[in-house]
Amino acid sequence: MTRHGYHMVQLSPWPLVASVGAFAGVVGMVNWFHGKGVLVMMIGTVLLGWTMIGWWWDVVVEATFLGRHTSLVYRGLRVGVLCFIMSEVFFFFTFFWSYIYYSKVMGHMWPPEGILPLYPYGVPLLNTVILVGSGFTVTWSQRCLSAGDREQALVGLFLTVGLGLFFTYIQACEFFATSFTIADTVYGSVFFIMTGFHGIHVIVGTVFLMVCWLRMWRNHFAPSHHFGFTGASWYWHFVDVVWIFLFILVYCMSWHRYVKMMSYY
Repeated sequence: MTRHGYHMVQLSPWPLVASVGAFAGVVGMVNWFHGKGVLVMMIGTVLLGWTMIGWWWDVVVEATFLGRHTSLVYRGLRVGVLCFIMSEVFFFFTFFWSYIYYSKVMGHMWPPEGILPLYPYGVPLLNTVILVGSGFTVTWSQRCLSAGDREQALVGLFLTVGLGLFFTYIQACEFFATSFTIADTVYGSVFFIMTGFHGIHVIVGTVFLMVCWLRMWRNHFAPSHHFGFTGASWYWHFVDVVWIFLFILVYCMSWHRYVKMMSYY
């Protein structure tokens, strides 16, 4: 038998369960938007949550207890995570493009008449400071782990998770404080879709980091063996960068265009 450094993956139900859960979640969300209840969406959410727990546990067992993640496997994982983040870049690029396109089509009437954009230098700026600060704490945690300082790494990662939860809470409060809804012109639709999807990514990233904190606490990571944490930190930095562009484009530029438009009256 020829030996090699690749991990031959066993049959797993999780790709199928994840696909069914994602489909049910999207269909259920559409039904919810049309006032047909949340049952299907909740079923999809439960299936996705079940997939995350089961699939992540399988990966943890393979990497930590079975030793199947060789250097060749880690190389493939790095490429896979980078490709995933690149797909997310194009995902958000479509929303940024739609926002810019409609702002050009509407001309000087952007935001549209009757829409009062959020003041960017209050709560949105605070959220920006929080999220950018979490990027520094997760980097600090990773460097401490690489240097063998597990205690400081746990503290840095705990702070990152706390900042992520605080950001999500403030963002949710901001949604309820807006003077417009997702149904108020194309501006409201694009605003809530962009910030809403970003919020979902923050929640997912926070869950990633929570799992990493638990694994770090259980001594699953070593200074030279912690790609699960590295991949999660890459994802978190991506979320940071997306928010910075959101803050500049959706909050700051919209507000200043609104102020300029009001000066004509």
